[in-house]
Amino acid sequence: MNGRAARSRRILGAVGVVAAAAATLVVLRPALILSRIPVDWGAGKSDAKTASHGTPAPLPPETARPSGAPGSTEGAATPDRPFAGSPAEQYADGAAGIVLPEAREAGTMSQEQVAAGLKLAKDFLVAANLDPAVIRGERPAAALALLDPYQDDLVTRTETALSKPGRDNDPVTLFSRFDGKKVRMVGETVKTRGRITFAEHKDGSVGIHADVTFVYPLAKKEQGSRAVERTIVRRVLDTDLLDPERFRVTPGRLTVRSYDVDIANSACGVHDGFLHPVFDEGRPSGQAPSGPAVDPYDRSRDLDTARGEGCGTVTRT
Repeated sequence: MNGRAARSRRILGAVGVVAAAAATLVVLRPALILSRIPVDWGAGKSDAKTASHGTPAPLPPETARPSGAPGSTEGAATPDRPFAGSPAEQYADGAAGIVLPEAREAGTMSQEQVAAGLKLAKDFLVAANLDPAVIRGERPAAALALLDPYQDDLVTRTETALSKPGRDNDPVTLFSRFDGKKVRMVGETVKTRGRITFAEHKDGSVGIHADVTFVYPLAKKEQGSRAVERTIVRRVLDTDLLDPERFRVTPGRLTVRSYDVDIANSACGVHDGFLHPVFDEGRPSGQAPSGPAVDPYDRSRDLDTARGEGCGTVTRT
């Protein structure tokens, strides 16, 4: 099995102080897009099936950093139980696994502003990682509509990554995309586990920190293929709530400070804008893994933001 890691991206330098008379720029209306998206993205209608298979009870929400790696459930992945044999079988379904903390006043931001910022961060994670169209490789329109156009470096780089992906500019650093011509989701459910926190900065702004793991069950697109593999994507996203009187920001849009990602079970050295799960019957088309072994379900470890690009080995999927 192969792991893939992406360099941490730090963004906030693109946000500048705005003059008092500057106009707010709004080029898209993400609310119109998001209003058409079900709130249970990535959660399949499988409660009855899950109960019939006697799968273990779901874990309670994650409210703090775990102390170690979790155990696995019994069994092996099948089309009926695609998460069997992994901790993900006890994870929440879809957006339910991204639990927001209770909002409160912080810094110069009111409780209502903090609540809106928390929801915006979750909306982006959902749109970027749980939208069925994005998962099968289509354009992440709803997620893009949430980015602040004032962060033009981020917007430009993201658009370039989508149109001309490459090693240094791959859209999978922000979006979970698979090549729909080669693989398909097994069922409708993506398993998720993570937490979102917020804290006041010294300048009175508020930072929102999201750390979420997404687990995708996949099979080859070819007819009759029943082998199931899982790709695990852990994303860390830091965003900021900034005072529009002091900073050039667009209300209702996401101000990204940095983002980082660990990807487990995707062919190394392939940078075509998609994730490529590796199946037992086939060897990866990219470079061989050479880095240290990592447990992608161990949420107690920090992502090494100084590691640069790398390709290692995962201990399980």
